[in-house]
Amino acid sequence: MLGSERTNMVVAEATAALSQEGKRENDGTPLPDLQTEFMVNMTCEGCVNAVRSKLEPLEGVRRVDVDLENQVVRVFGSAPVKSLITAIESTGRDVRLIGQGVPSEFTVSAAVAEFKGPLVYGVVRFAQVSMEASRIEAYFSGLTPGKHGWSINMYGDLTRGAASTGAIYNVESSSTEASVAEAMGDLGTLEAGIDGDAEYSGTKLGLEVHDLIGRAVVVYEDEHKSKNGITAAVIARSACVGQNYKKICLCDGTVIWNSSNSDFVKQ
Repeated sequence: MLGSERTNMVVAEATAALSQEGKRENDGTPLPDLQTEFMVNMTCEGCVNAVRSKLEPLEGVRRVDVDLENQVVRVFGSAPVKSLITAIESTGRDVRLIGQGVPSEFTVSAAVAEFKGPLVYGVVRFAQVSMEASRIEAYFSGLTPGKHGWSINMYGDLTRGAASTGAIYNVESSSTEASVAEAMGDLGTLEAGIDGDAEYSGTKLGLEVHDLIGRAVVVYEDEHKSKNGITAAVIARSACVGQNYKKICLCDGTVIWNSSNSDFVKQ
C-alpha cells in the first residue's frame, strides 16, 4: 500500500470513529480512535507475541502493528494511554510513549502539559483526531478529594503560578449562544478520589491542538473555578506518530530505558 493511501485510510478511520462504539469517555460517550506509538524493549518474536497478546484483547484496540527492528509498537483505537502502558508493562518489558495522533494530517496534532509538583503531579495529553475534534486524556495525583474545575487558559506565563495565566481560552464561534455558555478552554470538572488521584478522557469539539501551544492548563481549588487555580502547566508540542524514534536524548544523553515517569507521580 502506498504511504499516501495508508495515511488517507487512517485519517478516514479516525474521523469516522467519532460516531463508532469504542472506549467510553467520562460522560459515557464513545472516544474517537487515534494512533499511539510506543518504544518497547523487545528483542525477539517471542517479545512481539507477548506484547500482542496483552494489547489485542483490550477494549477499544482495533489494530496493533509491531516493528521489532525499531522496537516500536503502534496501536490504533480508542483505548486510553494508561491502559495500553499497563498492558505492555505486564509483559515485564519497559515501555515509553513516543507519539500520538493522526499521521501526516495536521501540522501539530499532539500536545502535552506536564505537572511536576511539588503538590500536584500529572500529565494532560491532547491529540487532534479529526478536523472537528480533539481527544483529551489526563491523569493527576496529589489533589484534595472532591471536585476541581480545570481549564485551558490564554497564557503560559507561570511567573505567578496559575494567577498569571489569564482568562479561560476561547475562540470565535459561529454559535454565539454556545460561545457564551461555555468557553472553548473550559474543560469541566475533575473528581479526585480519597487518594487524591483523578483521571479524565474525553473529546472536545472545535478544539484545535495547534492553537494550544504556549497556553496553560489550570486546575482550580473548587469545581466552579471561583477561586484562583492551585496549579498550572504550560502546553507544549508533543511528538506525533512517526516523529520520535530516537533512543538517546540529544539534550543529556539519557537512554530511553533509563528515563522515568516518576516526575509526574506524587511520591
